[in-house]
Amino acid sequence: MFTIDITLKNTPLPISVQRKEAEAAESIYQQVLAVMRSSTPQVLELTCEKQEDKKIALLSDQISAVIVGQKSGTTASGRVAGFAASAVAE
Repeated sequence: MFTIDITLKNTPLPISVQRKEAEAAESIYQQVLAVMRSSTPQVLELTCEKQEDKKIALLSDQISAVIVGQKSGTTASGRVAGFAASAVAE
């Protein structure tokens, strides 16, 4: 399962959708990049393959970042892909 996390301006938590295939995740990533590069604001509508009833609509000029990552069984729940936490060993 691949997760696409979208960070919005002035919003601390990302919005996420999932795709089963790497090609589908890459397609969503490219779609988000295209609307971010556009000079006119657009509405971006996305659905989730993991939660089929989940739908989101975003205004493209509010997107500040997009991250694609593969969800693994070792990732702690609640941890956002692309961000690392460090621990101090005693």
